[in-house]
Amino acid sequence: MKEIVVNNLLRENIKHIKPYSSARDEYKDASADMVFIDANENPFQTNVNRYPDPQQTKVKERLAEIKGISTSQILLGNGSDEVLDLLFRAFCEPRQDNVITLPPTYGMYKVLADLNAVDIISVELDDDFEPKVDKILHVQNNNSKLLFLCSPNNPTANSFSANKVEELINGFKGIVVIDEAYIDFSAQASWLSRINEFPNLIVTQTLSKAYGLAGIRLGICYASEFIISVLNKIKPPYNVNQLTQEKALDRLNEIGAVEEQIASILKERSLLISELNNFSFIKTIYPSDSNFVLAKVDDADFRYKQLIDKGVVVRNRTKQPLCENCLRFTVGTSNENKLLIKTLNQLS
Repeated sequence: MKEIVVNNLLRENIKHIKPYSSARDEYKDASADMVFIDANENPFQTNVNRYPDPQQTKVKERLAEIKGISTSQILLGNGSDEVLDLLFRAFCEPRQDNVITLPPTYGMYKVLADLNAVDIISVELDDDFEPKVDKILHVQNNNSKLLFLCSPNNPTANSFSANKVEELINGFKGIVVIDEAYIDFSAQASWLSRINEFPNLIVTQTLSKAYGLAGIRLGICYASEFIISVLNKIKPPYNVNQLTQEKALDRLNEIGAVEEQIASILKERSLLISELNNFSFIKTIYPSDSNFVLAKVDDADFRYKQLIDKGVVVRNRTKQPLCENCLRFTVGTSNENKLLIKTLNQLS
């Protein structure tokens, strides 16, 4: 797929849109010894009285260093949800185009499709929670603009077969979006390492999971320089605030601590799975490549209420396709996991 084909996937109004030019877009050198009276800011120092860098330059430079990618292939958003919403706005014509999702999967894909008046074609995963490649490629049509692959998948916790993902990237006529929110816990390599092979590939990640920064809302989009340039045209000018940028940069400079926490979570995941296997009312524990475990129980609604009554909150996924009577357990600290096991032992 050549760049011109990706360009043809864009909405017509997006191809010709002129982005808003903010004060900091017009004059960028904030380090210069200059008097800034161009942006109608409050001049009194509060540490956040100035508008933030609209391109989050320092954060992108650090991410580029860590990931081995160009800053021109990175877009940052107010959480991954903003990044995903921008993709709908760029590629999907309301009431005309459609996207393909693979239930059970992350629920925001449907919410954003509904918000943008875009149809959804749903192709359920198979019994092993893998994509049905032939069916997906068969149901696509000329208006299928985005295919969402959540890998590792939420709520099933598994990573999709690399061979199947590659088949989909090569066979899908639109943009393939691989949501890698949980990639840091996976034994599989990120598709980011192959981003330059496929012009129609977008990889999204986040600092909410492995980096422990869910509260600052920072989502990351990796794609071709062309796609990122389009998204930069339509994003809000100051979409990532100054405090978020500062906290993100601090955490990205603590890679050693992040890796230690990931190792701890993976160790606790193994211990938790081992313990969960001892309960007769837990019928199946599905393989996990993430920081959570999906388990089928005898009666999910009943067990969920029992746990709530004892002060332990898990996620009841029984209403999701292929997840009847399934509970999702996030891997907590050692003490939290021990408390969960102790509580499960009290159930009858």
